[in-house]
Amino acid sequence: MLALGEVHTGLLQNSSALPPDRSETALALLLGERVRRSERPMAHAISPAAVTGVDCALATRSGARTRAVGTALSHVSLTGGHVLQGSSRVQVVRSAEGRRLPWPHYLSRPGSVETIGRVAPADVAQGFVTGDQQVGTLDLAAVSGRLMDAVQRRAIPDRRPPFKMWRTRLRWVAVPSERAGPRVRFTVGEGPLRTVVIEAPAETLPHAAGLCEDLALHDWLLTSLLRIVERSRIGALPRDEVVRRLAPAMDHLLHLWMPAARIDRSLRSVWKRLERRPGFTRQWTATVDRVRDQVALSTIALHGAAAELRVRSG
Repeated sequence: MLALGEVHTGLLQNSSALPPDRSETALALLLGERVRRSERPMAHAISPAAVTGVDCALATRSGARTRAVGTALSHVSLTGGHVLQGSSRVQVVRSAEGRRLPWPHYLSRPGSVETIGRVAPADVAQGFVTGDQQVGTLDLAAVSGRLMDAVQRRAIPDRRPPFKMWRTRLRWVAVPSERAGPRVRFTVGEGPLRTVVIEAPAETLPHAAGLCEDLALHDWLLTSLLRIVERSRIGALPRDEVVRRLAPAMDHLLHLWMPAARIDRSLRSVWKRLERRPGFTRQWTATVDRVRDQVALSTIALHGAAAELRVRSG
């Protein structure tokens, strides 16, 4: 019927990027399961998928209670040795039996939850992305956050991150559509919450999680860059102090901007729509230019001061 997921994105609490060997150790959450790594177009590592059993209600817009039983699939990824993401997802389907079955039935279908009783997919979709997390309802946020915390501990970080930034939460729902191409609605709420609604052909829905992880990564990068620029107090502090405050962005963020580098080809058109509105890359480029302008002006001032000193010494 539909797919639901939540992606948490935050900064690994370490002063420098984690090297590949330590990244692999931190992400080795399951004994005997391989951590997937790649170095192109940037360093990226993904933990093995973890399976979590769920037997709970699904949040709905109408308030109707729909029971769902099955398993959620989750993993944690590390990008550039710095940016940590916890991602959990389920595919919601109707139970063919209409009743609760033994656990082996659900364990043989990882990542799938079956609804028992009457259910309206649109009601579930709206309730998941817009409703507050209610006690007893599917809580993918808790699963994602718990796995991220586990990786933070396994990484043995020095707890001296290059800057402070909250974790963002991207809650998403993907529903099948008969339209020729995918459509997406991206909303930034107050605080760390973002929501995404994807309408796409049924055959592309298995790739929705990858799209949302990429979107969450780049939303976090842009949000972090904007916060660093805001804290630098351009125009209010001496230029050298501004550049010092901007340094973490130049050292740890600017090289990570590569939207759509890892999403399935069938969903790449979504990024083109997002570039038109809200215009992620336009805002990123404008902010990066502002950072580099401050560095250039600081360099010019230093050269001018050095030249003046040489003239006076001569």
